[in-house]
Amino acid sequence: MTVLAGRSYADIMVGEALPELAIPLTRTLIVATAIATRDFQDVHHDPSLAQERGSKDVFMNILTSNGLVGRYVTDWAGSASTLRRIAIRLGAPNYPGDTMTMTGEVVSKEDGVVVVKVQGANSLGNHASGTVAVAFKEEGRP
Repeated sequence: MTVLAGRSYADIMVGEALPELAIPLTRTLIVATAIATRDFQDVHHDPSLAQERGSKDVFMNILTSNGLVGRYVTDWAGSASTLRRIAIRLGAPNYPGDTMTMTGEVVSKEDGVVVVKVQGANSLGNHASGTVAVAFKEEGRP
């Protein structure tokens, strides 16, 4: 996805669809981001222990899911935006070797804040769904 530098709040329309973003779910991404977020639960880095606990493999942690959702919206919104809120629910796990495809739609726009309904789906179904609110700087103000 290309970052739209200087995206204008005035140009964003309710109902606008964000471009899809396909994120390859590599084992490295899942393990490295779990460690980077200090989530040392074995289900995020040890395949055999994850299987002992009923999972088919290691799976992505919630902090990584939150980060990817935030990145999806801020890459679309551009450098003039600031994350205000991310509210997601997790569903199907993100396993290595799959792809999560992010989609979104602007559902509201008021007082400089845009709310985007987001969904991240993989081959098992919806991994993450919810809303992201981003604030935009007012024209002519730093």
